Amino acid sequence: MRLRLQLCLATAAIAATATLAGAQTHTAAQHATHAEARSPEGRRYVAQPLVTDKFFADPSAHVFNGKLYVYPSHDVDAGIPNDDLGNQYAMHDYHVLSMDRVGGPVTVHPVAIDVKDIPWASKQTWAPDAAYKNGTYYLYMPARDKQGIFRIGVATSKSPTGPFKAEKEPIRGSYSIDPAVFTDTDGASYMYFGGIWGGQLQRWTTGRYDPNGGDTDLKQDDKRAIAPKIARMSADMKQFAETPRDVVILDEAGKPVLGGDHDRRFFEAAWTFKRGGKYYFTYSTGDTHFLNYAIGDSPYGPFRYTGHILKPVQGWTSHHSIVEFQGRWWLFYHDTQLSDKNHLRSAKVTELTFNTDGTIQLIDPFKD
Repeated sequence: MRLRLQLCLATAAIAATATLAGAQTHTAAQHATHAEARSPEGRRYVAQPLVTDKFFADPSAHVFNGKLYVYPSHDVDAGIPNDDLGNQYAMHDYHVLSMDRVGGPVTVHPVAIDVKDIPWASKQTWAPDAAYKNGTYYLYMPARDKQGIFRIGVATSKSPTGPFKAEKEPIRGSYSIDPAVFTDTDGASYMYFGGIWGGQLQRWTTGRYDPNGGDTDLKQDDKRAIAPKIARMSADMKQFAETPRDVVILDEAGKPVLGGDHDRRFFEAAWTFKRGGKYYFTYSTGDTHFLNYAIGDSPYGPFRYTGHILKPVQGWTSHHSIVEFQGRWWLFYHDTQLSDKNHLRSAKVTELTFNTDGTIQLIDPFKD
């Protein structure tokens, strides 16, 4: 009894400390109640939500100073009906999650930045990413500008958890959504970005924004699919150092993946990492709900389509990150386990396994 009391007091003290600091810590014990939760179809989940009292999606994971930080979007219910342009995704601020180990306590830090503190933005702070260089942490944020066009901005902080201060204008030449910044072993950093449908990438095919450019894609199934973009970052990490160019995904025959190939074509959620001297470009297929990967010899590509990473999750969207941490590789993703609503998602993590030839073993988000 005394030991139990001591444990309870210790747990309460930890929770109180976290609350006083403006952060909330979620423990494995709090998640245990969901351990045998089942999907509407009766399947058990392979992983449980990192946080159970807020909705976080699009988890972008990074290791800074030996600790794992996750930069997700923060889902809220604004009462907006579902549509194919994603107006129901009405996120307006960002929180940072942190943990010392996968499976350990997850700390939800206070608001890192709110859309009202981003001078150029009007609404919809969608999937972010983060980077670190020379003592400064950078938060990259897509949002609609005052004209309703998605741009990508940057905010800075001396702490990985913020608060972050936004630049007055978005990155020059930026557009669409889903920034993902990869820093190569030579120190050069690159931003990958773009998303079709609600991400508006199909409206930029001429190099200028066309409000009549369509709501989905080019509807040219026999032609090259719309490509995600890449641009090398400037030395201060706040601008593009070059004009964005296409990231080309090739099929087995070395030909660009076609627009009609919805199991393999790019939709959104670019993420790049390097392993064994190879560059892995990973992404979501959107309406077919896969996470895919393609491998190349340069951060610019081209990338040869190699396979699926993750089968469809519960919910419409699939957006992820991949990171090496404490000697193992991890896939962060999201689903709708806690809400069963497409716009209220929960971030999760599960281990990623590579075969000896560098290919990735396919993950099923369900145990059965």
